[in-house]
Amino acid sequence: MGNPRILIVEDDADVRLGYEVMLKANHYETCVAVDSLSAASEASKHRPDLIILDLGLPAGDWQGDGFVVLERFLADKDLAEIPVIVVSARDARGNRERALKAGARAYVQKPWDDDELLALIKEHAGGAAVSIS
Repeated sequence: MGNPRILIVEDDADVRLGYEVMLKANHYETCVAVDSLSAASEASKHRPDLIILDLGLPAGDWQGDGFVVLERFLADKDLAEIPVIVVSARDARGNRERALKAGARAYVQKPWDDDELLALIKEHAGGAAVSIS
């Protein structure tokens, strides 16, 4: 069995690179989406073990931010079982509760702590990568 695959849904190229470096260093495979439309396409195509989702996404054809993406993932029977961790720079007050009520497994405030995020990923990805950090 291969390493767990993580879909990174993030529109900021520097932030995406930060996730990719951290995850690959810890033996995770990654795939990326830059907006709400590509999030659905990439999730269906790659069937990740976990999704890291930013809330502040460009609308794309799905016409919504990360909350809309989360709701659509959970409404899709083929994607609903994939755990989602929301990582956002938005004010945690209200957004954390809203994300968790909408079905996210966890909410992490940007800038994230690598150890905290890796622990959540390991817990929810359905498989544990070997940490080398």
